[in-house]
Amino acid sequence: MDWFGNDVADGHSRNADRSVVSKFLQALPADFSTTKLQEMVRLMTEKRFPAAFKCYHNFHKINSVSSDSLHFKMVIHVHSDSAFRRYQEEMRHNPGLWPLYRGFFVDVNLFKNKKGIAGESSQEINYGSDTNAKDGLANEDANLMIKLKFLTYKIRTFLIRNGLPVLFKQGEAAYKAYYLRQMKIWNTSAAKQRELSRMLDDWAVYIRETYGHEQLSSFSYLSEAEPFLEQYAKRSPKTQALIGSAGSLMRDLAIIEGSRGKERDIIPSSPTPMVKEVIRKDEGLIVFFPGIPGCAKSALCKEIMSAPGVLGDDRPVHHLMGDLFQGKYWGMVAEECCKEPYSVILADKNAPNRGVWRQIEDMCRRTKASAIPVVPDSEGTESNPFSLDALAVFMFRVLHRANHPRNLDKSSPHAGYVLLKFYDLYHGKNRNEFEAELIERFGSLVKMPLLEPSRAPLPECVRSTLQKGLDLYGRLKPTQDTYSEWPEWETQLRESLLQNVEYLNSIQVPFESSVESVLKQLKAIAKGEHTTPSAKQRSFGTIAYAAVNLPISAFLDLLDSLGGQDPKVEGFLKDKDLRSSLTKAHLTLAHKRSHGVTAVANYGPYVNQNVPISMHALLFSEKSAALEAEPGVVDGEKLSSKNEWPHVTLWTADGVSAKEANVLPRLLAEGKATRVEIDPPITITGVLEFF
Repeated sequence: MDWFGNDVADGHSRNADRSVVSKFLQALPADFSTTKLQEMVRLMTEKRFPAAFKCYHNFHKINSVSSDSLHFKMVIHVHSDSAFRRYQEEMRHNPGLWPLYRGFFVDVNLFKNKKGIAGESSQEINYGSDTNAKDGLANEDANLMIKLKFLTYKIRTFLIRNGLPVLFKQGEAAYKAYYLRQMKIWNTSAAKQRELSRMLDDWAVYIRETYGHEQLSSFSYLSEAEPFLEQYAKRSPKTQALIGSAGSLMRDLAIIEGSRGKERDIIPSSPTPMVKEVIRKDEGLIVFFPGIPGCAKSALCKEIMSAPGVLGDDRPVHHLMGDLFQGKYWGMVAEECCKEPYSVILADKNAPNRGVWRQIEDMCRRTKASAIPVVPDSEGTESNPFSLDALAVFMFRVLHRANHPRNLDKSSPHAGYVLLKFYDLYHGKNRNEFEAELIERFGSLVKMPLLEPSRAPLPECVRSTLQKGLDLYGRLKPTQDTYSEWPEWETQLRESLLQNVEYLNSIQVPFESSVESVLKQLKAIAKGEHTTPSAKQRSFGTIAYAAVNLPISAFLDLLDSLGGQDPKVEGFLKDKDLRSSLTKAHLTLAHKRSHGVTAVANYGPYVNQNVPISMHALLFSEKSAALEAEPGVVDGEKLSSKNEWPHVTLWTADGVSAKEANVLPRLLAEGKATRVEIDPPITITGVLEFF
């Protein structure tokens, strides 16, 4: 390796050296921090966690480079939220594991042991056929030592980048309140808060003087933040320790990762993803729709076609409606991309799976186009990015349209079945995982508003009909050749939707507002100004309560067991179809109205962490049923609920709200409720979330 030629060095700076990771894992650690990081990386690689580990040559250390000592920057990036759940499981078995974050940078120094310690030099490590002295790392790999330190990138992510909107829109006082609140959530020590406050106050003055009232882009903020941090770090050894590495190398790493669609921030839960810097005007663009029939994609495309200069340029826009084409639709889209590589294509066809997404990625690679997924906004369920409310609206729309090119309208006797089939194509990902994968692949995401946030709950007859259809589809799907068992359900579906026309119309965001929102997001992405809002990150102003979200299947199994052991429970459950009616379960920890914002915010450090909940008893009356519950320990801290009687509501009678379960202990004392002990208590684990 040529470490000194400028051309060569520049070439190396943009390429990851994947061999360093294996050497890092097999080298002898120089200190405890190295040991713990090796433990984390080894676990994630052996268990095949969805994560990337990349190493780049650190040319800031070029004067320290020799054949016996090499310096790298390691970029660790977790791709999927499933990794956090799996890692939490590992931490339960091994509490000493370091916590896992979305991503971070590490300084790595590989060097040969010159002390000649027998215990270190006697260890033999096999690297297969890698026996060359390539990259200055020869056969004596067993003598390599590692020294590293975490870069304080959290400063850049949370305190600088995420604070930009507050600083530019509300001023320095509001920005100070923002970053102090963030540090309080992290339980930052008073001394460290003072150090960070001095630095952030200087940053606020510096960036406002530089940009005035014109907000700095959240994508390009590192171009200003790194020079500032680099100069600030030079003030003293203390400021150097506070800031960590800074300067052009950090910018290069961000650019390298960002250019590959991999750049993300250090967030222990689901991040606010960053989008591409700009949609180039001399390249093509594919707008596509990972949705379900009835999501209004065709109507949206027509509105886009009637809005000239939608992206602020004069590129031609083509509407390719999938329902009007025979044969392989995506192959036809690829041909259009090649014919007019600088055009905007509205791919008006549902794109529900990874196979289609890979085809679109391939088109982008071959034609140098960009792609933007447009998805209907929805909360989703535990295993599907679309909620039952959204599915009900899609079915309602389909069953109210006529003369559809593919006959998927009110005249179709199988319309409900077809939509269930599409809904099932998304099964296996919750909303956050669905959005994260699209952003990971395409760099941006547009959300089309669908449901009013303050809507009333889905009527029971609609919800139970949809659930029955999903159960029926799941049972028949492996051998489905005819629709013979569906007519009764299709009739029930139409009747339930017809009975609730006023409700289904009222919960939809007006179409004009949805179109306006989508056009605004598309324009912002084209200008590089748009940051996709996370499905999980919300301000405390929109959070109502903190709760542990629990898996429904565990409760159904528990109730079956209790029913088999106790006749009273069996009699109570006999006429209640909980398998259909129980769609969500949670243990409320604190509610803003009852306990205040501070009480809810105090659970912030535990958001997205697994919490064990002990179930001690089942209480039920004529109007409600709930499990008496107790939160367990997270990170060595015993969690507790602010509710007087912590419980998980399982059932309420028609017209009875869930909060009525709070009175079960009083009803028990009055002889109007029954209590069945669970001995020994059953533990069910869920995830702490804000709602």
